[in-house]
Amino acid sequence: MTTPLVTLFASQLASTKRERLCATLRQAIAHGALKQGERLPSSRLLATDLALSRVTVEAAYQQLESEGYLTRQTGKGTFVAIKIAPPLARLTHTRQPIKLSRRGQQVVSTGGCQDPPFPYAFAAGSPELRAFPHQLWQRISATQQRRHGASVMRYGDPQGYLPLRNAIAHYLAQSRGVICQAEQVMVLTSSQQALHMLALALLDPGDQVWLENPCYPGARHAFISAGANLTPLVMDADGARVQQGQPKLIYLTPSHHYPSGVSMGLSRRLAWLNLAQAQHSWLVEDDYDSEFWYHDRPMPALQGLDRAGRVIYLGTFSKSLFPSLRLAYLVVPPALVEPLCKLRSVIDGHSALLPQAITADFIEQGHFSAHLRLMRQLYHSRRDLLLEQLHSRLAERLTPISSSGGLQLTVKLNDGDDGVLAQQARQQGLLLPRLAPLYAPSSTAQQGWILGFSALERAEIIEGVNTLSRVLYSDGQSLA
Repeated sequence: MTTPLVTLFASQLASTKRERLCATLRQAIAHGALKQGERLPSSRLLATDLALSRVTVEAAYQQLESEGYLTRQTGKGTFVAIKIAPPLARLTHTRQPIKLSRRGQQVVSTGGCQDPPFPYAFAAGSPELRAFPHQLWQRISATQQRRHGASVMRYGDPQGYLPLRNAIAHYLAQSRGVICQAEQVMVLTSSQQALHMLALALLDPGDQVWLENPCYPGARHAFISAGANLTPLVMDADGARVQQGQPKLIYLTPSHHYPSGVSMGLSRRLAWLNLAQAQHSWLVEDDYDSEFWYHDRPMPALQGLDRAGRVIYLGTFSKSLFPSLRLAYLVVPPALVEPLCKLRSVIDGHSALLPQAITADFIEQGHFSAHLRLMRQLYHSRRDLLLEQLHSRLAERLTPISSSGGLQLTVKLNDGDDGVLAQQARQQGLLLPRLAPLYAPSSTAQQGWILGFSALERAEIIEGVNTLSRVLYSDGQSLA
């Protein structure tokens, strides 16, 4: 005796087969495999060929006839009723150019910011993930899932998970001299998202933005996308020079200029704070790589000297933990918290809760500090090895720019075309990120590269220099 459940299951199975057959026939007609006027097999024959019931095929034909795809003529058969133009992607000979906005064209023309998925020598800015405490991270993850269950799968606070904001505020106060409460911390997906949010919230088209020159390209992209007018700042041995004017926003990397590594002195920092206060300008302090200082401790964050509430502090876990964690943070003046949270709520809502909870425990239990100590030692030794190799083998062609920290080393090319040489290096599996794209279009760019070393083991650094040597001396010059 057939039960109602069996009947229902059989009905659903037949319905699924009918829909799959309908979808296949629609696709064949849309892509031209079945042409207008072409006769289809009889329902009996098609059912036999596809091992379906004739009822299923008849139902599919009837469905497509009602939709206008097929026409059925008594005594003659079933025919394709319509012709559908091929997708636009196939009409390459008549494709019209896509019209982007002026700001969209500016951003696209920069080439974007794509980091390589694997840190080949000498891809810049990649942390060492082979030395990451994976098992510890997995244990904390399992603990968090047991402890919180479904609650970490729900929607979260646009400002970020409170325990993580508390941990960040405490860590920044101890390590960077940042003065803030958890209520001023926002947890975001990336530093790039933070810059785009700030551009959207604080800038109108035509507003003046001052940037270091050279500068982190992601910042330039974010402010260009807001329609801002960018003014490059002259750099010297003390960082970006203060100049006269009324900028709406100033973007600086005072602790470790990108890409030169110059650290801004106290008097210059105070001068920038005075200008921001006098002109009511926002000063964005990007404190990237501040965890990785290999000699004296870096000067405390500019934010800790701010008494006028003009500094917005930016940091990320992409380098100190791992890139796919997708967690960064802003420390903002109290007046900006509410509008930025509302803005965040309409951009992407919130960051994933589980990674935030794991990161909070990782910091609170002391693992973050221990991991940073290990990475500082490891990166320091790798930086020194790269410097030693460059000095001993490529001193005639390259001049390293002295830097006390970071995950990459900037080198000047003494002679030659860095673009041509970078292309030759890529053919041999070597990445040489160029300095030129970091400069303002109106300025003269320094010939050279940014050599990432942090994710490369000893043998990989030596092999990378071997390849670089072959590239640099392939122009007819011989080794000294």
